[in-house]
Amino acid sequence: MTDCTTLSDTRCILGEGALWHPQRGSFLWFDILGHRLYEHDGSAQRHWQFDRAVSAAGWVDDTRLLIASERDLFVFDLDAGTETHVVDLEADTPVTRSNDGRADPFGGFWIGTMGYNAEAGAGAIYRYYKGELRKLYPGISIPNAICFSPDGGYAYFTDTPTKIIRRVALDAEGWPLGDPSDWLDLTPEGLNPDGAVTDAAGNLWNAQWGAARVACYTPDGTFLRALPLPTPKITCPSFGGPDLTTLLLTSASEGLPEYEAAGQTFVFETEVKGREEPRVLLG
Repeated sequence: MTDCTTLSDTRCILGEGALWHPQRGSFLWFDILGHRLYEHDGSAQRHWQFDRAVSAAGWVDDTRLLIASERDLFVFDLDAGTETHVVDLEADTPVTRSNDGRADPFGGFWIGTMGYNAEAGAGAIYRYYKGELRKLYPGISIPNAICFSPDGGYAYFTDTPTKIIRRVALDAEGWPLGDPSDWLDLTPEGLNPDGAVTDAAGNLWNAQWGAARVACYTPDGTFLRALPLPTPKITCPSFGGPDLTTLLLTSASEGLPEYEAAGQTFVFETEVKGREEPRVLLG
């Protein structure tokens, strides 16, 4: 395990949505409040500017992403720079925006919404699958930690203020089966769970907002280790690189003028094997 290094010194206001694109061989991430998408192939960086908040994506093919914005899901062509509207996402609710999201092993895409000012219970968690957008969990304040067990048996998510990561079983098409249960309670440590991803062994890596770290837990919720980062507000992890052993982490600079590294995007070279993010199926 190497020490943390900086992939991008661009200071995102609210970095999020870390994603490794297996066909392009590049990392992608968002600055939600800066309305930008970034791509870095290991040697060069570029970005795209949008007219609204954008927060998370899944890959469709070698040029297209399904992106969640404050008002819709849309397909974005990275080469052409074009948008194609897919479905509205709380388009009639100006108080909310999209936040954490990730593709599931069945080709679906889970996305959470929240109030711009984290209004209590203003958001929800949705799943888009083969043309249908379905609300799964209403009354969410800050949706985060959306990720999945490698076998597709479970989905994980959190409402950050509760400090509890929850787990729910999935059926053969990836829809929730029964009610979620509390999987990991971080209240005793006073930790705030943000974005998360699972590795090939099923361990869950959780960015912990305000704690300057990403922490790893076994499938039964046992703490394994934590990796330190140079700024407090760590937001979202993703495994990538040629061997899926590079751990990328986004961060936020908002409210942290004293931290030079705040909002930058970091990598660790690890001995841990990640998982390739699944393709999103549009229909």
